Amino acid sequence: MSRRIISQRPYHRVLPILLGVSLAYRTFAYRKPLANDSSDEKQWPRTSKILTQQRSLGEKHGKPENALSEQTTTSTISSSDDDIPLFDADPGSSAWASLSDRVENARAALNAITWSRVGDDIANFLLPDWTLDLPGYFSKLQRELEMAPGSLAEEIWEEAQDSTLNPEIVRMAKVRVSKDLCEEEKMFKQKRRRYTTRALAKYLEIPEEELDPEDVPTIAVCGSGGGLRALVAGTSSYLSAQEAGLFDCVTYTAGVSGSCWAQTLYYSTIGNQDFGTLLHHLKRRIGTHIAYPPTALGLLTAAPTNKFLLSGIVEKLKGDPTAELGLVDLYGILLAARLLVPRGELGVDSRNLKLSNQQTYVQDGAHPLPIYTAVRHEIPLEENKADDGKGVKTASPATKEKAKQEAWFQWFEFTPYELWSEEVEAGIPSWSVGRHFHNGIGSVRDNGLSVPELRLPFMLGIWGSAFCATLSHYYKEIRPVVKGVLGFGGIDDLLEEKNDELIKVHPIGPAAIPNYVLGLEDQLPATAAKSIFQSDHLELADAGMSNNLPIYPLLRPGRDVDILIAFDASADIKTENWLSVPVGAGWPKADKANATASKELDAVEAASLQQAAGRIADAREEKRKTNTEAATTSQSEYDQDKENPTNPSTDLTYCNIWVGTTLERTSTREPPPSKRLFTSPSPSSSSSSSTNDDDNWHLTSPHAGLALVYFPFLPNPSVAGVDPNTSDFMSTWNFIYTPEQIEKVVSLARANFEEGKGKVKRVVRAVYERKRARRLAAERRGLDKRWRGRLKKEGDHFR
Repeated sequence: MSRRIISQRPYHRVLPILLGVSLAYRTFAYRKPLANDSSDEKQWPRTSKILTQQRSLGEKHGKPENALSEQTTTSTISSSDDDIPLFDADPGSSAWASLSDRVENARAALNAITWSRVGDDIANFLLPDWTLDLPGYFSKLQRELEMAPGSLAEEIWEEAQDSTLNPEIVRMAKVRVSKDLCEEEKMFKQKRRRYTTRALAKYLEIPEEELDPEDVPTIAVCGSGGGLRALVAGTSSYLSAQEAGLFDCVTYTAGVSGSCWAQTLYYSTIGNQDFGTLLHHLKRRIGTHIAYPPTALGLLTAAPTNKFLLSGIVEKLKGDPTAELGLVDLYGILLAARLLVPRGELGVDSRNLKLSNQQTYVQDGAHPLPIYTAVRHEIPLEENKADDGKGVKTASPATKEKAKQEAWFQWFEFTPYELWSEEVEAGIPSWSVGRHFHNGIGSVRDNGLSVPELRLPFMLGIWGSAFCATLSHYYKEIRPVVKGVLGFGGIDDLLEEKNDELIKVHPIGPAAIPNYVLGLEDQLPATAAKSIFQSDHLELADAGMSNNLPIYPLLRPGRDVDILIAFDASADIKTENWLSVPVGAGWPKADKANATASKELDAVEAASLQQAAGRIADAREEKRKTNTEAATTSQSEYDQDKENPTNPSTDLTYCNIWVGTTLERTSTREPPPSKRLFTSPSPSSSSSSSTNDDDNWHLTSPHAGLALVYFPFLPNPSVAGVDPNTSDFMSTWNFIYTPEQIEKVVSLARANFEEGKGKVKRVVRAVYERKRARRLAAERRGLDKRWRGRLKKEGDHFR
């Protein structure tokens, strides 16, 4: 039975597939070259010059000379023509030398196969035709990456040092230590308000001259993780919001994983700031798998896409000798080859390769500010190990328990202006990502120039690297498939007991960027993890490992969000993403609630988003100290849930709305009752009118807080033949969408938005009315105060 399920659901095979890819990659990276018996053997010799330079590098890094000699001996393909250079192995660029070894090893391994000797029948049965072209592709790729005069790599590296093409290389970068928004974002907010004021007047059909900018709500929209499903569904939801006039009222967008890819394309010459154009691009480009060798290698070896895609690799490895080209980096290059290359492949635009270039689209406030997210997995080291008497250092039980409880994910946000983290309360300009920092100052090379900004293909890989999940996450992925296996119960119990260990292990390591907080330990908050100051690089991965909706960045103090609209295309909304929305929405299950969730969701009750951010930080701190404990809902909702499992106040619908309160808590129960709105069975019901009046009152109440609008990606009867839970092509791990499948996802997302479009407009209008009422009340109080002051000074002339 389980075998049949696995065959029907390809995405459940992702664990062995990814582990296989990891092994293949490691083999590719470290395998000794096979003997080369091809006729082109002497065209690819290693040089004595390179061996000497590699030997000096080994001595510099403390490697024994005999170990280096062994390594270089096995790397030699031919001892003849030793004076012909293969790569310019710059002594200061060990990363580049490592790449040259990898490409050479791959080419040598392919050339070692005598393709003509492989039986025709076996070859035709096992191998596709394109495998015969692989040696040629790798030969082309190797020639392009040579640093010989006139090579593509040399051209890229020369342009990397041209300040007219990369103006950031002559700019001095400093770490900004502050909780506040950067000045550029503050200026953006002011300019964006002019656009959202006009847009809101049109959306709510209010004469623009009657609308005061202070009354305009700050609206944020966010998308979830979920690979290509989230990319397509999120783009479709945003398109619906754009057509309804809502998106023009938005100040911030935020994404995780696939929704980060959607933002990247929107703020490019490909999407052209139009989601309809973006969907048209996706229909043309994602029908081919990102790793299909003929297409991928063809783009990497033919102009102009070869330079477009390889420039980041050359700049990264030549500019940072300590850098590594990992699986996530290669994944990002493959993503860029599909997403950032338009159909026809001749219209590639280098302006789409830098995050800071997106400032062009937001600097005058014409579009919302995009926020991209990643996380760093903080796993405290088990220190204070003692000798167990057998010569083995072991950690004490107390030390191990502390390490288990204190592992958590640190959030990092990327905008066109800045890379910043709440955990360290520090950030750097986005154009300086990729260079090393020490004591808060960006590094400069010997020629007085810095390295160019890290290219977006690497960012695409980081933001969408769900396969860098922990073993705990992997087990959750395959658990539904193996439930029916004999003896599963015992295995499941054992793995659950070991979950604290599994959540620390990443089978595939995350990507790394230079660490910008080195040397700043004395300037950053005491709560900053000590381990972050001990590494030259920050390992960052898909933020979906922590939360599949980017709620945290939107609650940052200073962004002052009034309405948060979340489009959730997660794979399993009810069981894995419930931390994102208020308890009492139908999950978590009554027997597996989590107090930490309650405290995180208490943010919507905060008097301000500053308090909300603080409460979320407190909740995360509490999560490190306790594993799980029962959460309580408001007693009335809990009783209703027990009596009526299909209570409309708790069941998810296409559009779910909650509103918080600014009133102070009067009870220690967790969580306080947040108000779920618009839960009437239908507009025609007898109780609908009174319920809607009550809902409007809660939204316009002077004590109302943050309004949360939640669109889960649910099946819809009006769109037959597509279900996010059962349609195999909607797997997070599927990287091929046909135009017909894209159209199905688009239709479902748009149908779901139509279900809640009217509710959203009512929420926006109510929050506008509330802000207007508050402003008018404040003006009246100010007028009364001035009048009383004038009476006190001049006296009452009517007495």
